[in-house]
Parts: sequence; structure tokens; C-alpha cells
Amino acid sequence: MEDKNKDPQINIELDQDIAEGIYSNLAIINHSVSEFIVDFINIMPGVPKAKVKSRIILTPQHAKRLSKALADNVRKFEQTHGEIKEYEQPPIPMNFGGTTGEA
Repeated sequence: MEDKNKDPQINIELDQDIAEGIYSNLAIINHSVSEFIVDFINIMPGVPKAKVKSRIILTPQHAKRLSKALADNVRKFEQTHGEIKEYEQPPIPMNFGGTTGEA
């Protein structure tokens, strides 16, 4: 007899070029009533210009799930490796005309 409470399996494929990843040391987050937009940027010291390397668009529900999952993973990381230290960084003026957060 089949268990109807069992979650269906999802086959996720990871292409080689995506698997290599993109380095980011700045995230700019904007939102509207219907979506969150997260731009990942690699900004270099002393270079006044940087390009968005990747953009992810999420529904508010998915953004909240991502926030919880990320917080849970940071907590697990710190339990294993110790507290992640935050260092002061000079402010980066980046207002693209919307509500903005930085991560």
C-alpha cells in the first residue's frame, strides 16, 4: 500500500556552469507588494563601479522561507564553527529608487 503522506520526490538538475557559482560580497534587496528582488554583486575595493552578477526574483512567501532557511543554516554553521564576526564596512550609497536592504 502506498503512503499518501509521503512527500513527492523532485528531480533537480544542476548544470556545470551553474554549479561553479558566482562570487558575491554584496546583496541589494528591493521589494514591491508582489515580489522581492535580490541582486548579487561583486564589489572590489578601490573600484568605483560594480555590476550585478545575478538577480533572483522571489514571491514574498518564498522570500520569507529563504530568510528562515538562511537563518537556520547560519545558526547551524555557528554551532559547528563558532560565531560569525561582523566587521564594520563603510556605507555604500545604493538607492535604486525603491525600498532597499543590504546583506
